[in-house]
Amino acid sequence: MAHRVLIADDNEPNVELLEAYLVGLDVEVAVAVDGQDTLDKVAEFKPHVLLLDVMMPKLSGFEVCQRLKGDPATSGVMVLMVTALNELGDIERAVDAGTDDFLSKPVNKIELVKRVENMLKLSTVTDEVERLRRYIEEMERREA
Repeated sequence: MAHRVLIADDNEPNVELLEAYLVGLDVEVAVAVDGQDTLDKVAEFKPHVLLLDVMMPKLSGFEVCQRLKGDPATSGVMVLMVTALNELGDIERAVDAGTDDFLSKPVNKIELVKRVENMLKLSTVTDEVERLRRYIEEMERREA
């Protein structure tokens, strides 16, 4: 099964560029165009990785990230904030919101692809650990 990546950006050329950068990866891509759309698409599409722009209509990327990381149903989604903001205060806000990583625009293709690959690997390992945890709990229940 291919991994799922959600691109959340209200700027169509940015979305097209990110999609083009991800072409070589075995990923299914979906797009969200604003903060609320991002929350809706995360619930529906269940991405492994979210490429999240900060400056979006309705809800900022900071708000979206905070909501996702604060909800147990979506806290496991790996969030890579992709933004033109690069002041130290913006990075701190992103970290406080719960982002897993931070990438400044203009985006370097090699850097983006490598970070997404690493996030997908981590997501796979995390999913496997959770599956094994549930299996062990089930075995312990049967023995009790």
